[in-house]
Amino acid sequence: MTLVKVNQRHYPKGDLTRRGMALAMDFFGAWLLSSMVRSNEIGIQFAQIFVFIFAWLIFRVVVVYNNQGQSLGRWAFDLKILEVVNGEIVNRIPQFQTLLLREGVICFSSLLLSIFLGNIILNPAAVVLLLPLIIDGGAALSDTQMRQAFHDRFFRTVIVSSRRGYSLDIKIKRLVEKFPRNMR
Repeated sequence: MTLVKVNQRHYPKGDLTRRGMALAMDFFGAWLLSSMVRSNEIGIQFAQIFVFIFAWLIFRVVVVYNNQGQSLGRWAFDLKILEVVNGEIVNRIPQFQTLLLREGVICFSSLLLSIFLGNIILNPAAVVLLLPLIIDGGAALSDTQMRQAFHDRFFRTVIVSSRRGYSLDIKIKRLVEKFPRNMR
């Protein structure tokens, strides 16, 4: 009896620019919803924080779990989340609990970004709130092989390119290329 190693299917890793744009799209969706409950008082808005967390969990956990590993932002930029088992990417989305914990970490960093954006005019020192997001994203920049951020490594996930999506980045590139021709 001989053992034959089955070749692992190749999954192209998600480009960091597309990952950033997908995260930004999901962030601005949750931020827009949460800004609707903001009052004009100075300081931290607890209702806004609650709505942001709720929207984030809906956009990034429930939708991803029910949409083959894609949030709205990941769908728009042809990305999806998959599990990593024993250092190899497997073709399945993480379990609901894993997604919930993973997105809890990202939600905290994004929530700090939201607070930063709401308080930057009154308190420029709020720029310190960006550090968790910068450190987490910086890990993906330093990982040239798997392109995993800290939360991806800890929860054993990876963001890969997918065929299913809207290809928003490609459509924007085409519009930008056509723009000078249409201006003449």
